[in-house]
Amino acid sequence: MALANFIDRAVTSASQLLADFELQPFRESLERNVVGIAFDADASGSSEAIVTLDLTLRLVARLYPRIAILGIGASASELVGELEELARSINPDIEFVAEAEKVTVGICVGVTDAPFASPTFHVGSDGWRARLSVSGPVGSGSSGNPVGAGAAACFAAANVFRTIFASQLTHGDIDEEIDLCLLSFAPGGGTDGAGVEEIYMGRVQLVGAGAIGNAFLWTASRWTGLSGAIDVVDHEDVDLSNLQRYVLCLQEDVSQVKVDVAVARAGSPSVAIVPHRADWQGYVSDRTDWRFDRVAVALDTARDRLAVQGSLPRWIANAWTQETDLGVSRHRFGDGACLACLYMPAGKVKDRDEIVAEELGTPEARLEIRMMLHRNAAVDAAFVGRVATALGVPFEPLSAFVGQPLASFHQGAICGGLVLKLTGGAAKVKAVVPMAFQSALAGILLAAEVVKHAAGLPPVPTTSTRINLLRPLGGYLHDPKSRDATGRCICADDDFLKAYAGKYGRG
Repeated sequence: MALANFIDRAVTSASQLLADFELQPFRESLERNVVGIAFDADASGSSEAIVTLDLTLRLVARLYPRIAILGIGASASELVGELEELARSINPDIEFVAEAEKVTVGICVGVTDAPFASPTFHVGSDGWRARLSVSGPVGSGSSGNPVGAGAAACFAAANVFRTIFASQLTHGDIDEEIDLCLLSFAPGGGTDGAGVEEIYMGRVQLVGAGAIGNAFLWTASRWTGLSGAIDVVDHEDVDLSNLQRYVLCLQEDVSQVKVDVAVARAGSPSVAIVPHRADWQGYVSDRTDWRFDRVAVALDTARDRLAVQGSLPRWIANAWTQETDLGVSRHRFGDGACLACLYMPAGKVKDRDEIVAEELGTPEARLEIRMMLHRNAAVDAAFVGRVATALGVPFEPLSAFVGQPLASFHQGAICGGLVLKLTGGAAKVKAVVPMAFQSALAGILLAAEVVKHAAGLPPVPTTSTRINLLRPLGGYLHDPKSRDATGRCICADDDFLKAYAGKYGRG
């Protein structure tokens, strides 16, 4: 048994969420606990339950090195081997525990009582509805809609995390009951939109194939009756540290092109995945048609989001993760808050080169770092040595990055958690690194918004919706956002408004 070889990235994430974080106790907690996943014959015959089990396993296997996968009944037991194989493809050194009594916290899918004596979360779904209960089974539906089923997996993984690390989380109590409709975000079920079975979404641009983009594609590829095409736009490769929260990615995908992995992992007979190895500006410049009917934004920075809005898509859905919450927003230019309104800078904002220089401990090298980032230049031994000295860590562990682009060095050493590990948890990373269940739910919500818009389903009455998975689910999730009141935003500019009307009409 061993923690995953990308655990340093998860350590970085946990260090930002847990009070009084210490590296060794955190690792020991992961190694000590056994997370159980149980399911019965009813679950093995339910399309939604299979979706819940798939994502639950993809989330749990990325963090916990000891899991128990237990099938209740002969037909359920046949799925155990398939799920174990998936877990090994994520963490080859994961340990499978056979005894239910060794489970310290459990997840159960189906209509049968859990075989665990430990705290257990029963999860299931019914179309758009995600369900969780600590009191007993909730069952799963038979629709082809993966939204409720995927969200239920995220709620389960979040509650497992909050159970294990309860003493280090403020207001981190568990959810005792969840019945949430992801169509309206109404508690207690609400409408389920069951009448919509065949949905054509046209051509969608997904900007960003990172953690949120992975979950978007995971959702779209499992949506029965969904058809259309997705242009996946991203210029990066898969790094080992990405496996911490990229739900589609496996060990064999490391160093592969992100958009190519998207094609391999998320293709379906009715949804075409079209890869574009470029950033948004490069993708747009290569096109002759600059009309974009539906754009799904899964980017990390405000600057990149502003660039997407500046190209004036007809409609945008945007998803994000922050230190505590995650969310999704919806935008039609000139009608309420546009995407740029949400990310207008207030005061001076640090440039990327300034942030990277500070996090590498070399603020005096900002201009040098700016040029290296612009040229995608590789770091040499002298530069890595300077960083090691500045951060007070040995050179040898960082020497593997010599010859790699500066962006990769920063990603692996700082965001990936290597420096945090070398300093025993003393070095704090400023960049937000979410947990896998946070990014996964954000991606599911993003895909849901695109499908709702394509299907003409009733829109949510507010610009954005927020969910905090580090505490019990709130009763009201809508977050009204107003247009920028300063007049600086492009949606207050007559030239941009005329250009938008010229592209799509005023209707």
